[in-house]
Amino acid sequence: MSSSEAARELLAEFPVVDGHNDLPWALRAQVHYDLDARDIAVRQDAHLHTDIPRLREGGVGAQYWSVFVRSDLPDAVPSTLEQIDCVRQLIDRNPRQLRAALTAADMEAARAEGRIASLMGAEGGHSIANSLGTLRGLYALGVRYLTLTHNDNVDWADSATDEPKAGGLTAFGREVVREMNRLGMLVDLSHVAATTMRDALDASTAPVIFSHSSARAVCDHPRNIPDDVLERLPANGGVAMATFVPKFVLQAAVDWAVVADDNMRAHGYHPLDTTPDAMKIHRAFEERVPRPVATVATVADHLDHMREVAGIDHLGVGGDYDGTPFLPDGLNDVSGYPNLIAELLDRGWSRPDLAKLTWQNAVRVLGAAEDVSRDLRASRRPSNATIDSLDG
Repeated sequence: MSSSEAARELLAEFPVVDGHNDLPWALRAQVHYDLDARDIAVRQDAHLHTDIPRLREGGVGAQYWSVFVRSDLPDAVPSTLEQIDCVRQLIDRNPRQLRAALTAADMEAARAEGRIASLMGAEGGHSIANSLGTLRGLYALGVRYLTLTHNDNVDWADSATDEPKAGGLTAFGREVVREMNRLGMLVDLSHVAATTMRDALDASTAPVIFSHSSARAVCDHPRNIPDDVLERLPANGGVAMATFVPKFVLQAAVDWAVVADDNMRAHGYHPLDTTPDAMKIHRAFEERVPRPVATVATVADHLDHMREVAGIDHLGVGGDYDGTPFLPDGLNDVSGYPNLIAELLDRGWSRPDLAKLTWQNAVRVLGAAEDVSRDLRASRRPSNATIDSLDG
C-alpha cells in the first residue's frame, strides 16, 4: 500500500480535527453572507479554500469554524454574532453533512454518523469587549474557544504582533482565563505574545490550545510557539495545532510577507483582505517579486520538531484556510490533508501517533476542559469582575 493510500485509510477512521478555518469571514468579505452565491455544498475552487466536497476529500471530520472579526472594527460584538449566525446557517443548510458540536461527545457522535462536527472559536479578545458577561454569552451561543488576542493587543492581554503593553496578562486577563476554565471554553494562545502564553499557562487550570501556530525554533516568527512554552504542554495537557500559513512556517516567506503587506497597505488594503480586488494587488506584487513557496515538507518539519519538544499527545493541526491568501504546495485547500499524513508516514510516524495528531488529541482536550468546568461550576459562581475593578 502506498503512503497516500495508507493516509486516506487512516483518515477514514481518524479524520482531521482542524483547529481554525476562516470560511465565515471569507463569506462575509466576498458575498456578505449570501450563501446561495457561495454554496459550499458544491465546489467553490475559484473563490474559497473550503467547501464540503473538498472537506470530504481531505478527510476532515471536525472543524472549528472561526467566528473572527477584525480588531479594527468598531462593532466587534455584533459582528461576531453575525459570524456565529453564519455558521448556524451553514449547518442548517447542510444537515446531512454537518453537525453542530458543543462537546467531545458531540464530536464522537458526528464521527459515528459520518458527519463533520462543526464547532466555533472566537478569534480575539476584542470580541468580548472587556465583558465577562459577553464571554458567557458567546459560550451560550456555542463558542468553544476564545483566542485571547488577534494581531493587536487588547486592554488585558498582549498580542504577538503588537508593541508590549500589559507585559502578558493583566489581572483582568487572568480573570478572563479563570472564567473560561469555569465555563469549559478552551483558552486559545495562538496570536498572543510569549509573555501572554506563559501567564495564561500559569493561570489556567484546564488544558490550553494553540488553534493555529507552529514552532518558533523552526521559523522565527512571533506568531509561533517558543520551545519553553511547548515544553509546558505535557504538564498542562494542552494541544498545539500546527498551522500552514507560509509566512509563519518558512523563513524566506516571513521576509517576503513584510514587503507584501506593506504593498497592500500602500494600495489601501488590509494585509488580510482576500476579496477579489485585493487579491489582484497580491498577485501583481507576486509577479514582480516571486513568492517563496512552502511545501508539505515545510509543515512536516514543524510537526517533527513540535513532537520532539512537546510529545505526540500534544499535537494537532489548524490550517487557517480561507484566512490567508497563500498556502504551501500540496496543501492548497482543505483537500490536502492526506498529503501531509502521507509525508509523515514516509518520515516514520506510526498509525497510532497519526490518530492522535488528527483526531484523538483535539477531542481529548475539549473533554478535559469540560471535566475541569464540571468541578469549577460546583464550587465557583460566575465572575462579575470588571476591568476597572481589577486593572484600575
